[in-house]
Amino acid sequence: MTIAQALSGTSTLLYKEVLRFWKVSFQTVAAPVLTAVLYLLIFGHVLEDHVKVYQSLTYTSFLIPGLVMMSVLQNAFANSSSSLIQSKITGNLVFLLVTPLSHWAWFLAYVGASVVRGVAVGAGVLFVTAWFMPWSSISASHWPWVLVFTLLGAGLMGALGLIAGLWAEKFDQIAAFQNFIIMPMTFLSGVFYSVGSLPPIWQQASHFNPFFYMIDGFRHGFFGMSDVSPWFSLVVVCASLAVVCGLCLHLLRTGYKIRH
Repeated sequence: MTIAQALSGTSTLLYKEVLRFWKVSFQTVAAPVLTAVLYLLIFGHVLEDHVKVYQSLTYTSFLIPGLVMMSVLQNAFANSSSSLIQSKITGNLVFLLVTPLSHWAWFLAYVGASVVRGVAVGAGVLFVTAWFMPWSSISASHWPWVLVFTLLGAGLMGALGLIAGLWAEKFDQIAAFQNFIIMPMTFLSGVFYSVGSLPPIWQQASHFNPFFYMIDGFRHGFFGMSDVSPWFSLVVVCASLAVVCGLCLHLLRTGYKIRH
């Protein structure tokens, strides 16, 4: 099979997946943006004078990139996982199974749509919180890190959501995956605090959380400051992405829980 044949139909499925969440954008995009703004208003107001982060950086400024990236990650996961489990439960997945779409086409379409939704929500959060950002102290030379970690993080979570959607057989299992794995790992990744302020044992524990490296590298793109080297974060994120995507492609190729 040629590359053109393997990717045939990808653009159509991608369009369908993007249209699926965009037609209800008030729920899938606007609602997560509002949630992030509420986090900012509450945590920023309560902890502004009590939490010390990087030197010469206010807590509110520190918090915004974390909230943006958290929104990107959570919504990228939610898009692919909810789409697939919904198709499985309603039975319309059969219409995709009878098509000659390859596992690569499935993967690129579902993960691509997840990236689009994650980026859309992240951009929305950044737009509505721009008033609180110290733009004069942000160097444009670091912005490539923002783009790189946004795309890698959204792609990783989109693939992870696809794995969760393949594994789950009902909405309760997706909710459990999100509430007991995705939510704790994002909240404990340094979104609301600097890992460097933790006791040594908890700093070491945080370094086993791949979400920490996505948040930390993304924040480096704004302020040029981070708890670990952005290059090390990039290596960890790329390695995690390779593992998750490899597993996802294998499950799609074998038809795990969708063909048998």
